[in-house]
Amino acid sequence: MRIIIIEDNPLFVETLRSLFGMEQEISIEAVFQNAEDALDALLGHKADIIMADLGLPGMSGIEFIARAREILPQAEIMAVTVFEDKDTILAAIRAGASSYMLKSGTPQELVKAVYDLSRGEAPMSPRIARKIIRELQNDTVQEKDLLSRRERAILREIEAGMAYKEIASRLNISVHTVHSHIKNIYKKLQANNKETAIINARRKGII
Repeated sequence: MRIIIIEDNPLFVETLRSLFGMEQEISIEAVFQNAEDALDALLGHKADIIMADLGLPGMSGIEFIARAREILPQAEIMAVTVFEDKDTILAAIRAGASSYMLKSGTPQELVKAVYDLSRGEAPMSPRIARKIIRELQNDTVQEKDLLSRRERAILREIEAGMAYKEIASRLNISVHTVHSHIKNIYKKLQANNKETAIINARRKGII
């Protein structure tokens, strides 16, 4: 596995050299201290894995990842950083990082992550994986609460094939009120007809 490292901390670079120097299957192809130099040289190097710090001088590591993904689409990109905030994690993944590892992790975790990444997996530091899971769980809870109780009741009646008058009668409300609720339902579910509203609601776990 040929690795290119983009890292401006010389001590951490030496740590990586020492760490990977003990692995027969891993070789360091090149090391760059900033994103600009790395981008200029990428086409001249063969790399299986690109390890990029995110807090680089000049161009950010996230912007580098996005550009590197275009230049070497076949290479796997690992973000190796101290940043643990949700926005940075998601930005790096959206930019094209297949792995997100913290510098505070153990050397064994980093070596294992390189091997896992080479096998097509998406390794992440345990704390990062936990944060992503929590974020997805929070999103799910928010989506389930997207509609009010009355709106969910009306949508279930629509799903059952009930006409507006039947819904009004069953829920003891006026047809005008049913229309108002349905208008709000469509807006919240980004739908313009009942079929799309039902599909979107099912996807979000609302009904």
